[in-house]
Amino acid sequence: SRSVSSQCGESTIVVQVKTDLFGTGQVISPTDLSLGDCALLIFEAELHSCGSALTMTGDQLVYSFSLIYKPTLIANLPIVRTNGAVVGIECHYMRKYNVSSNALKPTWVPYTSTKSAEDLLGFSLSLMNDDWSSQRSSNVFYLGDVLNIEASVTQANHQPLRLFVDSCVATLVPDQTSTPSYSFIENKGCLTDAKSTGSSSQFMPRTQDTKLQMKLDAFRFYQDARSSIYITCHLKVTPASQSVDWGNNSCPFKLAWR
Repeated sequence: SRSVSSQCGESTIVVQVKTDLFGTGQVISPTDLSLGDCALLIFEAELHSCGSALTMTGDQLVYSFSLIYKPTLIANLPIVRTNGAVVGIECHYMRKYNVSSNALKPTWVPYTSTKSAEDLLGFSLSLMNDDWSSQRSSNVFYLGDVLNIEASVTQANHQPLRLFVDSCVATLVPDQTSTPSYSFIENKGCLTDAKSTGSSSQFMPRTQDTKLQMKLDAFRFYQDARSSIYITCHLKVTPASQSVDWGNNSCPFKLAWR
């Protein structure tokens, strides 16, 4: 029978190892085992931890781990009775389908509102193509894809303005107060997704005061078959001449829109 078995979950891997790893009757010490750079005294690990490698094919996301056995001396004597070994472990996930086998289709309805001041201000959110030159023609994304999100404001004849984002939340229905929800920008511009999940989500360098751009790794909600995702962001503007301070950006780390 197998000496090593693994179970891949939604976001974790569980590894089980028999004490007779080689089937020779020689019992190994658990302290001689590691999963990548993680000690294997705890047999459950996050998929993105322990030195795992993520690869992507047309249909699958594959997380690869190395179970490492390095025998230590027996009772401090200069002998060992087993050889070292490395066991490859992989978790495969279908990239283009969720739990209900439907393509993941975040619904994106461009949002525009106006606010009366000296002039009308038009705020908008857009999904952009890879080079940010135009809006994306499709609103269908797969796990492993990246959403290019651009926030902008049209200021007509208004004094020069600088756009900021306070918060963004994803929900399964248009109501931003619904459950479940995932707040991926908080605290007046903090991109918490990258810090909390270790994703590659990031802000792009600002090129215009009236535009903000970010890359957001695609995701779905845990154990929910619904495939539409709604994103709601709270945007605001300040005079472009006003310096950026913590009143307009109070993110305690560097992943912030400025």
